[in-house]
Amino acid sequence: MSALRVNKVIYILEEHFGEQRKASRTKPKLMDILIATKLSQNTTDKTSYIAFRNLKENIGGWEDVMNAPLPKIKNSIKVCGLANTKAVQIIEMLQNVKREHGNLTLNHLRKLSNDEVYDELLKHKGIGKKTISCLLAFGMGRDVFPVDTHVHRIMNRIGLLDTKTPDETFEASKEIVPDKHKVNFHTNLIRFGRNVCKALNPLCEDCMIRHLCEYKQKRSIMNSEHKAKAYNNFIILENV
Repeated sequence: MSALRVNKVIYILEEHFGEQRKASRTKPKLMDILIATKLSQNTTDKTSYIAFRNLKENIGGWEDVMNAPLPKIKNSIKVCGLANTKAVQIIEMLQNVKREHGNLTLNHLRKLSNDEVYDELLKHKGIGKKTISCLLAFGMGRDVFPVDTHVHRIMNRIGLLDTKTPDETFEASKEIVPDKHKVNFHTNLIRFGRNVCKALNPLCEDCMIRHLCEYKQKRSIMNSEHKAKAYNNFIILENV
């Protein structure tokens, strides 16, 4: 893969969507980032943010959440889907952290290497590489490129990679995405995927990187009629 082509895509998206907030400027609470990311699994950032705020406003701090009745937690996060599974896994994760470290902060992770953070958090049910990568990127300001199903889809559709799974894309991206652009490229790909390179009806006619894209159906789509909609640029981890 041409590094020049990757960099062109990065800079064009940055020019279009802008440069996003860096986590290191605000140093948010790591547990907030982890649970917000957990809530965002398999749903939209807007609904997961509502669920996150509901937990805070209806129940309180994470100690309160850990000790709250399970139905109350489920009811607070039902807006973001998979409430039964997410509620149980959040409680179990909080209990495990409290038992192992005596408190519900994750500040001890700041002293660990990226690999050590992955090893530490992958022990918790429902916490995967993407969630941990978001914690590293948005909570600690580390140069990490989180990959979910949407980022994986776009990277392969436009021909930057040829991988089969998000985990394969995550590993391959370590070599082709420059460190200083990893977090910003992640958020810009999300915005690009929501608003332009949509899963079912990509707006190739409006695409700012179509001259760099290798999508085989691009030409036929460009000849079809479509209506562009207002942009959705809300990213939950920029608002926690």
